[in-house]
This record gives sequence, C-alpha cells and structure tokens, in this order.
Amino acid sequence: MGTAPSQSDGGEADGDDRQPIVSRRCSRRRSTAETVHCPTCQGIGRIPRGQESKLVAVIPCSDQRLRPRRTKLYVALSVAVCVLVSALVLFFLFPRSVLLSPVSVQSSYVFFMSSSVEMNITNVLNITNQNFAEVRVYNLTVQALNYQTVVGTLHVKDVTSVRPLSAQLFSFVMPVNLTDVGMREYCQNPALTVHIVYLHLQISVTVYYLAHYEQLSLDAYEFLDCGANATVPHRLLPPPT
Repeated sequence: MGTAPSQSDGGEADGDDRQPIVSRRCSRRRSTAETVHCPTCQGIGRIPRGQESKLVAVIPCSDQRLRPRRTKLYVALSVAVCVLVSALVLFFLFPRSVLLSPVSVQSSYVFFMSSSVEMNITNVLNITNQNFAEVRVYNLTVQALNYQTVVGTLHVKDVTSVRPLSAQLFSFVMPVNLTDVGMREYCQNPALTVHIVYLHLQISVTVYYLAHYEQLSLDAYEFLDCGANATVPHRLLPPPT
C-alpha cells in the first residue's frame, strides 16, 4: 500500500507566512480600565487609554460651538473701544490756537542825546496756550514805527515755553531812537507839560508744538511821553477797527 505523501518544506513555509489581519490580542474586548469614552462618538464608543491626543475631531457646521452667542457683542465692543480711543487721541492731539496779546507798558526811560532822543520801553506780552501740549516760543521780532518811520527793532531768539492749558507773561525792552529834528525838539521842549509820541509795534513770534511750527503776528499801539521817564504801567491800545 502506498504511503501518504508528506508535506513539502515549501508548504510548511507557506503555512508559517499566513498571519491574521487583526491580532487576536487586539480583537479581544478590552476592559473598562484600559479604555476611555470616545469624545466624538456621542458617548457610545470607547478608545484605548492614552490615545486621546491622536484623535481628529470632526465638528458639523451646524454645531453651536462654531457660532458663539456673543460674537456680535464682542465685535460691537471692539468697534466702540476703537472709536473711543480715536476720539480721545484726536481730542488731546488736535492742534488748538496759541494766542498772542499785548498786556501793558511797564516803564519807559528817556535819554536826551546830542542828535537824538533814545527811549527804553519795557513791554509785557501775554502768550496763551490752549493745547494739551507744551508750546515753545522762538524768534520774537518787534519793529517800532513812528507813523511810517522805523524807530526801533528788537530780536529775541529763545523766548520762553508755555505749559499746557496755561498762559505765560513775557517782558522785553524795546529800544527806540528818535532822530528826526522836529521830533527831538518836540520831546525836549520845556514849555510843554506832556510830550506824546505815537508808536506802532509790529510783533511776530514762532511757536513750536505738536511737531509743527506756526508764525504768530500782532499789532499794538502805544502813546508815550518822550520828555520824561514813566514808571507807572499802563495798558497798550488794541489795533484800530
């Protein structure tokens, strides 16, 4: 009788290569201690413990988490805050006026020379700052005219600084030289009690504030006694209208 054929070595090798697709160890039901609830399976699934960070969540477009209830409120508050900050910046940094006005003549001293009459007139200017920033004042230029004749000039390079929302008084001495023969005789005439001389002051200054320069100008009018010293302050006359 014949004997049953034995399996070849190749058959044994083929049998050894066949492995299950799903490991029996993995396919057996895990215990509760080894798994946790699946956060994306609506509570009906479980995943191995320690693999929660490897999940990819898929959220439907209709999910309320994609539609925060206070989105409009947050947007409205953001817009309101931006508008408020912009308004405050414009309010505090918007350039306002710097006012230049004459105050008074503090004193005038008269000196009689052989060919002229010299006067040193102390004037006071008021500089008003209406800004929320400091104002620097430079280049004060004053020109004194007796009718159409220039009788004195003055230039001050660095004048003063004015703090925010305040006013500053600045005094300067204006030299005047009267060389006209008729004017000189008039001022030295002892028969007259008062010797009135008319002066027109043309004043200009440069102010710097909020990163820009401005030029301010002012006209003032004075009536002074050119025959004697005066130490009593009196107000300057405003420009004629």
